[in-house]
Amino acid sequence: MIVANPIYDSVFKYLMEDERIARTILSALLKKDIVHVEVRPHEYSNSKRDAVSMFRIDFGATVREVDGSEHLILIELQKTWLPTETLRFRQYLGVQYENPRNIVKDSSDQHALPMVCVYLLGHNVGEIEEPVLYVRHQSYDYEGRVVTKGLPDPFVESLTHDSIIVQIPRLHGQINNRLDEVLSVFDQTRKEQDNQHHLCIADDLYPEDDIEMQRILRRLLMAATDADTRMDMNVEDEYYSLIEKQETELLLLGHDLAEKKALLKQAEAQRQEAEAQRQEAEAQRQEAEAQRQEAEAQRQEAEAQRQEAEAQRQEAEAQLRQKDLDTARMMKAKGFSVDVIAEITGLSVEQIAGLQV
Repeated sequence: MIVANPIYDSVFKYLMEDERIARTILSALLKKDIVHVEVRPHEYSNSKRDAVSMFRIDFGATVREVDGSEHLILIELQKTWLPTETLRFRQYLGVQYENPRNIVKDSSDQHALPMVCVYLLGHNVGEIEEPVLYVRHQSYDYEGRVVTKGLPDPFVESLTHDSIIVQIPRLHGQINNRLDEVLSVFDQTRKEQDNQHHLCIADDLYPEDDIEMQRILRRLLMAATDADTRMDMNVEDEYYSLIEKQETELLLLGHDLAEKKALLKQAEAQRQEAEAQRQEAEAQRQEAEAQRQEAEAQRQEAEAQRQEAEAQRQEAEAQLRQKDLDTARMMKAKGFSVDVIAEITGLSVEQIAGLQV
């Protein structure tokens, strides 16, 4: 089965727009039962690309614990293709800490929503070999003993957060648990040899009764056939090729600042041109869709008129038939012959014979 590669921002966005799929992926990452997911305002970050690829979605998630209790948490999911400065991740975290929407107010106090940060990285982190790394905070006393009494506490949870780091290049097709299974759709070893837009996934890789994985596959299959998504992937390829070309040429130019600035300016102009072409194509697609909808509305109106005319025709025929039957019944009562009645009314001999007078 050939599906779209979710490492692309456009495909990943299309995938996570399905609320049920978002719950499946986030539940597997957090190893918790997420019963509801809501995309927060300004969720799709960095639509205007800059020096790096940084794509972010913010979720409000309702988590059900093993004891049946439910509570709301904030999940900040960030995805990048290229090695990125840690400062950029911290800047986004700072925005979330400052956002008043993330403050919960009750009768006695106000505190921030607990937050979990998920990083989907298109590159490796140092010498860490684990494909998925869980970074969790704990509380200790002076002697270094873990403190559990009274925790979790809203004050503590407001000032600290857990993180989950996924190194996509270290996903190598090994499926040992639910998380491995869900993340296997990001495994880049399954890329098509001649087209990195697509992944080749065996039809029997996931059980047919695994409804959630089958839903993910269908969504990625739909993305692979969607013209807009394919166009967006081409734009991303063009952007990253410009970045790679820019970095190579900067290395060759050495430290000549003037030449570096000129090259950066040229790369930015090319990027803006590519973005303008993408926007123009999107506008054309929207115009074509509007025309299609207008044509469909006209077709439906014409069909409604046709059905109304047909109904009127049938009603007229019924009235005429009834008139002929009434005429035949009256003539039969007056003793006219069947042949005469048939000639005048157009009814068959059998119809006239069956009339009750």
